[in-house]
Amino acid sequence: MATGDDTPESGRRARGRPRGWHDRTEQNTIKSLDRAMEVLDRLSELPGVSLSALAADLDQSPATVYRVLTTLEGRGLVEFDAEAQLWHVGAQAFVIGARFLRRTSLVERARPILRNLMEATGETANLGVARGPAVLFVSQVETDASIRAFFPPGTLSPMHASGIGKALLARMDERRLARLLSTPLERFTEHTFCDADALRTELAATRARGWALDGEEKTLGMRCIAAPVFDMSGEAVAGVSVSGPVSRVSDGSIDRVAQEVCAAAAALTAAVGGVWPAPAGAGGRG
Repeated sequence: MATGDDTPESGRRARGRPRGWHDRTEQNTIKSLDRAMEVLDRLSELPGVSLSALAADLDQSPATVYRVLTTLEGRGLVEFDAEAQLWHVGAQAFVIGARFLRRTSLVERARPILRNLMEATGETANLGVARGPAVLFVSQVETDASIRAFFPPGTLSPMHASGIGKALLARMDERRLARLLSTPLERFTEHTFCDADALRTELAATRARGWALDGEEKTLGMRCIAAPVFDMSGEAVAGVSVSGPVSRVSDGSIDRVAQEVCAAAAALTAAVGGVWPAPAGAGGRG
């Protein structure tokens, strides 16, 4: 019978893990598998690459990389374009990624809300979660407009230059926020917040009004308005946003779009059983 004490500290073996599961030394890793995952990970970042170029990029022999690629090809994780002589990430990689997304109801429940948000604003609606110092976009409903933002699922964007990222940073606990802001903040445009103190001031304003604005901070000519989504503990676990060109997301329309975005974030928070956090004092979670 399970006792609830299957932890390394208790000396009992955790179900689904062998004895010594927390040991990450060389004896408990499979070098060939680790090499294969390195190849797959790098290939997923490229639009298509030749064997020789990929091997050189990874500093591995072409023969080794070829064996990895043909093995992955057999599983559908990579594909080879014989005419162009280029390797690409395969459809099965997307299938596996989609299975990961099914671990949570967040993406599933967000779809109708994102669609309603897109229809209400006429702009592309996005859902993103934090992944280290970046935002990982996990779902999107595109507008039909000819000029539009495009963040396909799997896209990563730096938090400090992202609407969703700033919405999440504004609700982050001080220790984690300080750690993220201790590293240099990359500049993308003249509007990017690269100074930690200036970004903190921006995050305080974001927290106070309930939504974040990316005003051409990542891409000139594009704006993004975002709001946080909370879980049952009142922690910001995701963000909903609308992205579009400044010609449509104009100064005069920002408030209206922000209201729609906040309503969508509140609807998704309720859909996943989340609660809006109680106001906190200065320096705490707000």
